[in-house]
This record gives sequence, C-alpha cells and structure tokens, in this order.
Amino acid sequence: MGGQVHDIALEERHKGWRLDRAVTDVMASLSRERIKGLISEGGLTQDGEPRRDPATKVKGTERFTLTVPEPRPHHAVPQDIPLDIVHEDDHLLVVNKPAGLVVHPAAGNPDGTLVNALLHHCAGKLSGIGGVARPGIVHRIDKDTSGLLVVAKTDKAHEGLAKQFAAHSIDRRYLAVASGMMLSGEGRIEASLARSPQNRKKMAVVPDGKGKHAVTHWRKLTNLKDAALIECRLETGRTHQVRVHLAHIGHALVGDPVYGRIKKTHRELLKQLDFSRQALHATRLGFIHPATGDRLSFERPLPSDMAELVDALGV
Repeated sequence: MGGQVHDIALEERHKGWRLDRAVTDVMASLSRERIKGLISEGGLTQDGEPRRDPATKVKGTERFTLTVPEPRPHHAVPQDIPLDIVHEDDHLLVVNKPAGLVVHPAAGNPDGTLVNALLHHCAGKLSGIGGVARPGIVHRIDKDTSGLLVVAKTDKAHEGLAKQFAAHSIDRRYLAVASGMMLSGEGRIEASLARSPQNRKKMAVVPDGKGKHAVTHWRKLTNLKDAALIECRLETGRTHQVRVHLAHIGHALVGDPVYGRIKKTHRELLKQLDFSRQALHATRLGFIHPATGDRLSFERPLPSDMAELVDALGV
C-alpha cells in the first residue's frame, strides 16, 4: 500500500480505549471515520501484521505503523477562477463568494464552480477528505447569494466544522433587503421547511413534523422605499431558509425570482441597476477553529451591487 507512513506510539493514558479512537488521538489531521476505514482496510500494522478490528481495546503502550494512501484525485477539474480569500491556514480557508458563483458541481453546472476554483487554489495542499483530494464543503450559499463560506482542507477540520454546523453553534449572519414596510424592529421566525410538493426545486413552509425545524432571527437596520435593510441571524441552517422564512411573513427578498414578486415600486429601479438576484449577503461567519480551538470571526460588508441597491432605495 503506497502513501505516507506514520509511526503511532500510544501512551499510558490510552489504556482501555478503542483502537480507532486511540490512533485518531495521535493522528491530528485525520477523522475517526477515516482512521476506522484505514484500519478495516489493513492500513494499520503492528510488527508487520495488520490490525483490522477498530473496536479492539488497547493496552496503552503499543506501537503501530499507519499507512495513509495518497488522496485520490477529485472528479472535478481544477480551474483558475479568481477567489477572494479572507483567511487561510493549513486546516481551512474562508472565502467571500461573489453572487453568480455556484458552490458545487451538479447537473447544469459541471464546472466553473467554487469547488473547481478551490481545487486549483489548493493544489497540493489538500490532505484528503474521505481519501479524496477535495475541499470539504460543510455548508453552502445559493448561487445568487454573496458572502462568507468556510471550507475544510483536512479530514479532521471537515469533521470538526461539520459537528459545529450540526450543533447550530456557528455564528451566521446575513444582510438582506426585504420588501414591504416592516412595522416592528425585530422578530423571530420559527417554521419547518421541506421540499415544496408543487415544485421540488423550491422549499416551502410545512406543518411541524413534516420537515426540518428552522429558526431565523431578524432585526431591522434601516427603512427603505417600500423595503427595509435587515440583519438575519440563523439559529439553524436549512436550504433557502432566509428566503423562504421572509417570504412566509410577507417580506420576500427584493429581487428574489423564486420566492417573491417584484413590486411595482421596485421594478423600474431593478432594471436600471441591472439587479436580478435575491438581495442577500452572508456578512458574518464565526466558529471555533477545529484544530487550534481558537474562536474565529469574519465580516464582509455589502458587495457593490447590493450597496448600490440600498443607496437607491434610500433616496
């Protein structure tokens, strides 16, 4: 088995631990699931003999050899697409995604995506996630939404970030231009979301128990012409959550072609500005660094097209 070879020396404190847990504790860059898979495949040996049972209890003084195969190439093609890198280290990076850029290749968008750009940018710097040299996409932003996105470069970082997203402990805030006059200054929207039975490409509010629990907190920042600039804080992170929740309370995002109707008061202005997307920007992203334990927080202001829209609506 070719690849990188690591010497694993367990300590007394590992006594009684499962084999996969103990090896993961020593190997900082690989997740427990990845270690478990390598053990089952015969990648962990002791005195030349494979140890294939991840559940074996260890004595705490053993020495092993772990062979990690070179990551398999990702099926997507690396492409030299400009990126706005806000932060990067050996474990992860934070990108300020422009509107119009799809995050992941899929039907209709086989290339020209953020993943294609990251494969080019991170060439030779991806340790392999699940055995594949790929960027770890732990959350997504809609094609026509701009803003901050964190991406894992290692298996361990991917696992750590995914756990934080699952626990809803990530600080995610959006700036949005909501249509209509919002009389109150803040609010909380709690409504379950699922695929729309009428259109599977859309999400919809459904009765509790029929979809995924979703909560959005919003706060009005500025009154605009038949609209308002608001900040939305996500308690959960569901597909199209902000867009569907705001439409549900009668304040669909300005410019949203899927969940809103363009108001007469906005139609001519949007044409003049050539603004044809939902007015939504992921402005803040905060999380615990999965390798260092440091609390990180990043902010990016409105992109030029949304800033221009807000200025025009404020006249």
